[in-house]
Amino acid sequence: MRHLPIEPLAVSALPTATSREDYEAARASLLVKEKAHSRAGDAIAAERRRLPMIEIPESVTVVGAKGEVPFLEAFEGRRMLVGYFHMWHDGQPAQGQCIGCTYFASQVQGPLAHLHARDVTLAYFCEGTYEESRAYADFMRYTAPWYSARDAGDGLLAGRDFGWLGCYVRDDHGRVYETYWTTDRGNEAGFWSYSLLDRTVFGRQEAWEDSPDGWPKIPAGQHQWRSDGRPLAQWDVTGEPA
Repeated sequence: MRHLPIEPLAVSALPTATSREDYEAARASLLVKEKAHSRAGDAIAAERRRLPMIEIPESVTVVGAKGEVPFLEAFEGRRMLVGYFHMWHDGQPAQGQCIGCTYFASQVQGPLAHLHARDVTLAYFCEGTYEESRAYADFMRYTAPWYSARDAGDGLLAGRDFGWLGCYVRDDHGRVYETYWTTDRGNEAGFWSYSLLDRTVFGRQEAWEDSPDGWPKIPAGQHQWRSDGRPLAQWDVTGEPA
């Protein structure tokens, strides 16, 4: 197994030390804002659930382990589908594949029982051919269903580049509808590590963050999702794709 190169975090400043009483008072003040933020998020989610939807043509197909299949099959019999549309660089080795899509897909894996319990399937739809990209999914030890949407056409892609998250629902007659999609920072819905990092004292350590002077930052020129030439998640897997 590879081991991620680790350099000790250079720290030149820390928060002000105080008493437990003052600390808890400051924390209580922040909690008021955190609760307001949660309620605002709840309101946005409620509005999201009321968006209109658009039908996906029945002719749309994707390619998976069983070959070319109707998009409907990706639901695996469940009512809803969450699909991540994974970018692909033809002919590139594992370390040359999309770091952002790898960052997303490597975090939303493992047991999916919590989604399945709500009648939701999570699947990945790759820009590459199934034959080439499946080897990468296996190398990364992805467990969620994997398809190629390379030739799915505008009925599914609607002119969008890969690197986005889409949500779908099916009715009782086999018709499929798109209900929501997002990209860029919207994809952070799948970045559980960011949610935890945002709660640590030094945060994500990215250059754009508003942090006090002296807080550590990822060095200039180093991508936040890559280390020593590889996407971060590849340091936890062995070998190379076959």
